[in-house]
Amino acid sequence: MHFTSTRSLRDVTSAQAITRGLAEDGGLFIPKEFPKISGELVNRMINMDYKARAREVLALYLTDFSADEIARSVETAYTGTFDQENPAPLVELRPGLNILELWHGPTCAFKDMALQLLPQLLTISAGKTVPGRTIVILTATSGDTGKAALDGFADVPGTKIIVFYPQNGVSAMQKLQMVTQKGDNVAVCAIEGNFDDAQNGVKQIFADSEMKQYLDSRNMEFSSANSINFGRLAPQIVYYVSAYCDLLRQGKLRRGERFNVTVPTGNFGNILAAVYAREMGIPIGRLICASNRNNILTDFIRTGIYDRNRPFYTTTSPSMDILISSNLERMLALLYGNDTAAVSNLMSQLAKTGRYAVSAEVLTRLQSEFFGGFCDDAGTAETIRQTFRNYHYLCDPHTAVALNVYEQYLRETGDDTPCVLASTASPFKFAAAVLSAVRPGILPADEFEMVTALAETTGLLVPKPLAELKNLPILHNGCVTKENMKNFIRSVLS
Repeated sequence: MHFTSTRSLRDVTSAQAITRGLAEDGGLFIPKEFPKISGELVNRMINMDYKARAREVLALYLTDFSADEIARSVETAYTGTFDQENPAPLVELRPGLNILELWHGPTCAFKDMALQLLPQLLTISAGKTVPGRTIVILTATSGDTGKAALDGFADVPGTKIIVFYPQNGVSAMQKLQMVTQKGDNVAVCAIEGNFDDAQNGVKQIFADSEMKQYLDSRNMEFSSANSINFGRLAPQIVYYVSAYCDLLRQGKLRRGERFNVTVPTGNFGNILAAVYAREMGIPIGRLICASNRNNILTDFIRTGIYDRNRPFYTTTSPSMDILISSNLERMLALLYGNDTAAVSNLMSQLAKTGRYAVSAEVLTRLQSEFFGGFCDDAGTAETIRQTFRNYHYLCDPHTAVALNVYEQYLRETGDDTPCVLASTASPFKFAAAVLSAVRPGILPADEFEMVTALAETTGLLVPKPLAELKNLPILHNGCVTKENMKNFIRSVLS
């Protein structure tokens, strides 16, 4: 298995792709071809646990890893870190609609599914490709990636991790998770601006020759924990494969029968993982892409025009407050048949003008595979309220956006194909939005009073990782402009 960039055809191994994170030409690493999951392998995986399924799927991509390296990585990532040793349970909300709960890990968000595993994959990859060098993880976050990456990489030998987040663009609980993070190798800093400012700043630093020389002089190497790193994407493919196996095991699907997938997405990585699972042979039908008021992906799917020249909104689903969806570049590569010149041209247009338009042929294929919809904050709150009232199921705002858009899809298409809907975070991470939805009125002033009130109102237990935050000291309180991100990095590394 070899990988190439979305913008050029130079081959690299999986270890090289994971270590580098981003290709030298600014593109994203993609597999040259997709490995196939045979019917015989599906038959074996049906009765496997999650860890065994992960070993099977990852081995198809990480062919320069030994079986023992993959097994040790998976065992470390998924043992003793997730509730009841089941990282991705499938819960039936109603007949035909199953919720894939991806938030039972140490930071209560779906990013744990990949970021508990990535540190193992990255340290093994670095040992193969840049032995002896310290890997510096540079990450921008809209909320959940930051804490999950910090938790995964904290005190991992041979690594340092630096996380930037938008000062006013994450929930209070997300911020508290990050600024209380322990670890001798971790640094956290807010930036004045939104997530796109943080993400663009990180990308520019990756491409900065002066910073590369600075790291090289210290025997260091940049890498990424964002979903631009294929080491983040591969573990996400696993949970869609696992969901299919669970549907078969539970008798909710017959072999080869299709199911749809609904995903709340801003950076496009979570839904792209479902696309890759389909390319491997998993019978996924329509992909329902759910956005909040920052509905750039909805407009793209409906018109073929990607235009980030629009207002940016801060919403109750902050992890989707994004106008530059990095992983969409990988989807464009797939839609254009790995035509690197076409993808490069589109990315150049985006950099210069903030917009691009795909061809009519590509738009037709895009619309045949995807449905795009969006939901504002009022609709999000109403969905949280109705879902709890009707099913006694409490969901966070991002999952509520997905549920709302899925209902839009049903009304517009009448397609009652069984559906798996990705639930991306614990509702207690967004206590203010969820509590105001299920118990309208004046909110408590303190974040932890909100969490307690939400538990009392719903009869649900507060996840232990969130409950323990209350008494932790603040360890990181820096804030810089986008222009000063480089100086912050230098101060940390020196």
